[in-house]
Amino acid sequence: MRLITFLQNNKRLLFRATAGSLLIAFVILSCIVFFLPLEFLDIHISEEIQEKQTPNLNTLMIWLSWFGRTSVSVVMVGITSLIFFILRLKKEAVLMVSTLFSGILGLGLKMLINRPRPSKDLVVLLEETKYQSFPSGHVLFYTVFFGALILIILHLKKIKYKVKLFLIIICLSMIFLGAVSRVYLGAHWFTDVLGGFILGVFCVLIIGYFYVKNDKNIPKA
Repeated sequence: MRLITFLQNNKRLLFRATAGSLLIAFVILSCIVFFLPLEFLDIHISEEIQEKQTPNLNTLMIWLSWFGRTSVSVVMVGITSLIFFILRLKKEAVLMVSTLFSGILGLGLKMLINRPRPSKDLVVLLEETKYQSFPSGHVLFYTVFFGALILIILHLKKIKYKVKLFLIIICLSMIFLGAVSRVYLGAHWFTDVLGGFILGVFCVLIIGYFYVKNDKNIPKA
């Protein structure tokens, strides 16, 4: 009870500390991949994940990554936003549209850090890629898009608890499996995926703050 009371009384402090920690972590990771050569950890994790390749798993991973393509992600955001708008959830529709900015942010950072993609002499390449490698744009989008959906699911009062739990599990699974698929397909290194996830959580935290800051009522499960 004391912990819950403390957190409720120090929301702004907790928000700033979390956001600051995520930003610092991303900057440090960016410096590591920019200044240091390819680490053993990246190669080792890629080898471990790609050892388990099978034709059926290849198909599944390609399908999971398909949702992160630019054209597909724009359609996903458009359809989701339209559904919320039709349901008269305008704030939720705007929130989903804002997730598209993660793509612009990710592309800008890719150009700035300019890290090469994994090469065929180090990994098995199952997907043709373009642009630079860090951070992973797929993972960044997955984290922001499905993270925003989780915020909305938790916030809306009319959704039953069991339905909320089911939808949240699906969203979390898409974030996790989407991240694994990028390494599995040879499209990214582990640190690319980690960078995309950290930056994605930071973005979700920021848009989540503006999403709920004007609400006086605490949503019920």
